[in-house]
Amino acid sequence: MHTDTGLAVGAGPGPALLADPGLLSPVWAGTPVVAAVCDAAWLQAMLDAEAALSRAQARLGTVPAAAARVITEAARADRLDLVSLAHRARESANPVVAFVREFTAVVADEDREAARYVHRGSTSQDILDTATILVARRALELIRGDVERAEEALAVLAAEHRDTLMAGRTLALHAVPTTFGLKAAGWRHLLLDAAQKLDAIAEQGLPVQLGGAAGTLAGYLEFAPDADPAAYVQELTEAFAAELGLRAPLLPWHVLRTPVVDVATAAAFLCGALGKIAVDVLSMTRTEVGEVHEPAPSGRGASSAMPHKRNPVLATAIRSAALQAPQLAATVLGCLPSEDERSAGAWHAEWESLRALLRLAGGAAHQAVELVSQLSVDPWRMRANTEITGGQIVSERIAVVLAPLLGKAQARDLLNEASAHSARTGEPLADVLRQDSRASAVLADARLSDLFEPEAYTGAAGPLTDRALTRSLPPTRRR
Repeated sequence: MHTDTGLAVGAGPGPALLADPGLLSPVWAGTPVVAAVCDAAWLQAMLDAEAALSRAQARLGTVPAAAARVITEAARADRLDLVSLAHRARESANPVVAFVREFTAVVADEDREAARYVHRGSTSQDILDTATILVARRALELIRGDVERAEEALAVLAAEHRDTLMAGRTLALHAVPTTFGLKAAGWRHLLLDAAQKLDAIAEQGLPVQLGGAAGTLAGYLEFAPDADPAAYVQELTEAFAAELGLRAPLLPWHVLRTPVVDVATAAAFLCGALGKIAVDVLSMTRTEVGEVHEPAPSGRGASSAMPHKRNPVLATAIRSAALQAPQLAATVLGCLPSEDERSAGAWHAEWESLRALLRLAGGAAHQAVELVSQLSVDPWRMRANTEITGGQIVSERIAVVLAPLLGKAQARDLLNEASAHSARTGEPLADVLRQDSRASAVLADARLSDLFEPEAYTGAAGPLTDRALTRSLPPTRRR
């Protein structure tokens, strides 16, 4: 018996199927972030770190310039066997040991003398942590671009629907009227918060890792016996950082994991911010609500069983990212208590969690651009939905009007009784109240003719939307 893949049941996949294209991860499958954080990208980042290290050492005279050139030219991921390296990583619990061995052999094929200078004085964590930072920087750049595009689309939605009436909902039920413009402005506000966190990381600068075996840089100093230790380690770290366009940290951070935690928590926050948009869209797109609809190109959102359905797949995928991200961020945060000068397990536990967070944030942000830029809004349905409680949506306003005449407690009791009667019978709340002698005289006042009109009780929704739209991304960050 065979499956559709042509593999015998119980047999493992062949080499061509070992890649992870995201079969079970529709939130990021096929999005730009996938290539940025894949194994090949990590491998190339490790090669970039090794090449940059050789050039930095060449700047300081501890590696021949010719050797650094050969190492740099050989630092191409297509020259190494990625699958073999992955398998051999089990021998040392990290991929760098086998990687250095194979890369050294590649360099030796070009120049045996240059091969002596590969990974000179370095340690696995220097290379893998620096590679992780390079991968994260590229992923965050992609993510930040999509966040900006989504924010711009939300600004348009908020301005266009500044005064579009809709029901405000609390604990799943109608509360008081609001506007869709204010809701969209709130979505945008969260995205700007997320962008601010991403920008803070970029402005501070992601750091290289350079510490040697236990954070003392002793291995590097061994090859610079005549150098002043304090000056050399600073100059080497700065040269290494300059080669990669990264920041030179004050200290090695082998067990001081702030840079990784900063990236993880920013990615998780973004997933949560996008998740807020997604759950609102999912609620508002329900058949019985029908206030917004996702873009639905042919075939999008189809059900395998029910031909009539067009499922909100973008919001569904984005919400899935928001639900997964907190646990992944918690894993990275849990790795902060790293023992000694190199952790056995905590460092290793970060890798997949961080990559998963970058994938989720990148995929969710990319799909959010399409969701909010092509969201279909139905103002008529929004207006109609404010009427389904027969005027109860403005009961708060009526209570305020009646309180000075009846007393606050009595007005509240009256509204409770009238609202219950309205809900039970379907009779509009205004008619119920007009039949009550305590309220009828007040309600007959011509000055209160709009008392039951939802659009007359949106508070400061419009001005709040205007105020929210004055906030923008820092000009220096705009493309």
